[in-house]
Amino acid sequence: INDFSYLHTNCFELSIYVGCDKYPHESELPEEWENNRESLIVFMEQVHRGIKGIVKDVHGKGIPNAVITVEGVNHDIRTGK
Repeated sequence: INDFSYLHTNCFELSIYVGCDKYPHESELPEEWENNRESLIVFMEQVHRGIKGIVKDVHGKGIPNAVITVEGVNHDIRTGK
């Protein structure tokens, strides 16, 4: 579903697995958190990188379905309503 969401809705979803056990026991969770805490926090900070904004016309109104193309990236996106 992650690929579908990215290609067809411009929603970039991720599934992150930090171990081989999909459902670790409750007693293992504190250790798993400590093992992955710093990398997960740095990962979440990355949301502020890149290009973001609102596409507006000359009157300041949003433009629905405007196509946004980035040179070198083979995936155009469209603005929402």
